[in-house]
Amino acid sequence: MISSLFGRVLHLSQDRVVIDLSGVGLAAVITPATSARLSIGNDAQLFTSLVVREDSLTLFGFLDEESRVLFELVQTVSGIGPKVAMAILAVMSPDDLRSAVAQENIAAIERVPGIGRKGAQRMILELKGKISDLSTGGHPLTHVAPWREQLTSALMSLGYSAKEADAGVANLVVHLQEEGKDPATLQMSELLKGALQSGQRGRGSL
Repeated sequence: MISSLFGRVLHLSQDRVVIDLSGVGLAAVITPATSARLSIGNDAQLFTSLVVREDSLTLFGFLDEESRVLFELVQTVSGIGPKVAMAILAVMSPDDLRSAVAQENIAAIERVPGIGRKGAQRMILELKGKISDLSTGGHPLTHVAPWREQLTSALMSLGYSAKEADAGVANLVVHLQEEGKDPATLQMSELLKGALQSGQRGRGSL
């Protein structure tokens, strides 16, 4: 896992930077605000998150650890991938998003391109109680729940792709929340059964 980059900026645009690491140029996707604080020819340090897909490896870069952790956290919300996560960070600071979730400010979150009213409501529902665990110093007190990681691994061991497993877990979270259940209080066997049932209409839905 590539967790940080430090080197000279070789190329820079509004949404991408290439950093020289001992003769090797590594590209990272960034926000316009991050781009504005970098300059070609100068050294830069970025905290990074590597997103692995079946057909690609994409590195996302951030100026601070808190933004990197938030980028990964918002992707635990069903329906939000890396592209929308970056859009969130381009429009809102970590403090802005934390405040919007705490105050259930749907309008503030709706300002993010790609997120409508239902998406904003879902973000508030799924992030409340999680996002407040990010300290102002940028160090997470908690991250992805252990049960979620274990369930994703269990689904992948049964032959599901990472994308299908993530979708299955996201669907399960929505169903449990509708029933007023906390997944952290359930046995892994129950969670696995529920995730599999959510995909009974076809592998494409899980």
